[in-house]
Amino acid sequence: MKNIRYILPLLAGLFAACAQEERPTAQNVLYNGIELPDVWPPRHAEPSEAALMPVPYLEKKPEVIRVDVGRQLFVDDFLVRESDMETVFHKPHYYAGNPVLEPTAAWEKTIEGAPYASPFSDGVWYDELEGKFKMWYLAGAGTLHKEDKQTFYTAYAESEDGRTWFKPTLDILPGTNVVDTCNRDAATIWLDRTESDPAKRYKLFNVERRPTDRRWQFILKYSPDGIRWSEGVAQSGDLYDRSSVFYNPFRKVWCLSMRYGTPVSSRSRAYLEAADPEVAVSMAHRVRKGVPDRNVVFWFTPDNLEPRHPEFPEVNPGIYNFDCIAYESILLGQYSVWQGPENHICGKLGIQKRNEILLGYSRDGFHFARPSHEPFLAVNPTEGAWNWGNMQSVGGVPLIVGDSLYFYASGRRLNRIMWDSYTSTGLATLRRDGFVSRRAGSEPRTLTTELIRFDGRHLFVNADVRGSLRIEVLDANGRILEAGLPQISAENATKRYVGDLKKWCGKPVRLRFTMTDGDLYAFWLSPWQSGESRGYTAGGGPGLSPSGIDVPLEQ
Repeated sequence: MKNIRYILPLLAGLFAACAQEERPTAQNVLYNGIELPDVWPPRHAEPSEAALMPVPYLEKKPEVIRVDVGRQLFVDDFLVRESDMETVFHKPHYYAGNPVLEPTAAWEKTIEGAPYASPFSDGVWYDELEGKFKMWYLAGAGTLHKEDKQTFYTAYAESEDGRTWFKPTLDILPGTNVVDTCNRDAATIWLDRTESDPAKRYKLFNVERRPTDRRWQFILKYSPDGIRWSEGVAQSGDLYDRSSVFYNPFRKVWCLSMRYGTPVSSRSRAYLEAADPEVAVSMAHRVRKGVPDRNVVFWFTPDNLEPRHPEFPEVNPGIYNFDCIAYESILLGQYSVWQGPENHICGKLGIQKRNEILLGYSRDGFHFARPSHEPFLAVNPTEGAWNWGNMQSVGGVPLIVGDSLYFYASGRRLNRIMWDSYTSTGLATLRRDGFVSRRAGSEPRTLTTELIRFDGRHLFVNADVRGSLRIEVLDANGRILEAGLPQISAENATKRYVGDLKKWCGKPVRLRFTMTDGDLYAFWLSPWQSGESRGYTAGGGPGLSPSGIDVPLEQ
């Protein structure tokens, strides 16, 4: 019985998974109807110049799109047959109390006194079983370990509300909040809600220096609570720094996002996947040019629309890092876009390099649409700002807190101690599902979906309706099947019940949204009138299921 609290979350997500398991589809057909090619992951040739990544499922959509899993977001045109609504890209609001975590302890400084207290991917998660927010971050270790000027440990903080953070005194290194003492670069901490072994519930993919030659490699460790970690259980080959990991629950694979060099940029990415995290780590390594690898494939380069540094426009941007997580019905990608200048220039001028965080969206786990290249989390090059430069993405985010999404990011202050130092952690909030909306003004505008099929019966929307919103059910030829759904007027809600579509369950139909003066963010069909979407809840949040899937808590 002692493991019952770990087993219950797995059972809670079983209902949501059954809908996928019971469908008589081919093995390479995804939950949304996208058909994967026989060769997977794809073997794309490295480009000779920067260009947008192709997204095959937007060029050739499924005949019928399944919408059983998660809120259906309008972040691209996958769901859209036709529309005259305006597409609006939204940015989060920085919290007025930033930074929410900053270096305050002696052990968070390097030997030369450079302070660090922010995730370098790492992770911020809400643990529903413990009822608290948890953060892991890169901290300087100069007063604890005198290996060299740049030695970093992993430290831990926690919070009751996600805004006020506390650094507990632990006994791994007595009197500190350090939880791992291996000299590291990036790291990924993953709260694995699918894990049946309580001892492996937290996973640490640490990019550590090898003591023999000081090169980088992944080391995988396990923990029941994220504080006491096992010894390494798997190791990779030689890697470049700033690599990270994510789990794709739609296909149940662990995916490695690895720094990789191409003719376009030395800051490009390679990809590897495996169902077992130990196998994934063990297969990772640098790739020798001209020799195909069975497991590691080229992924993407920076494209031709990346933002450039306003003071160094001649510098070609790169992808410094890429973090990813499942949110509702999509995979949400965070691009840390490097805009220069190079390190030696930063050192000479005493400035931070410029990295900003941009978003991308995927429905097959490999190809990402990037409909906007405006920074989602931007720097603030103002004296004293916590995020003057070099912002880096964080694993686990977003977290779902009521009607808001919590995004955390690291940033660097301008300082005279060391050009690439003084990191702290900031918070930004966004409306739930609020990445992209379809907007109508004073004149009625419409959006009609592609053919969709669903097994949930209760229709919900996330919309800010300042005027009115009417929804109709259409057949494949555009004829109205149902026009009697209640109209929504002057209402702003992230989960608004519309009506019962039970008689259309399992049948291919379209939905037509007609709106005046409003923003439409998402729709979904739930088996429950309480509105849970059966989508993935990213880093989790208060009141959500510990399964990581949006299902009723009693399930």
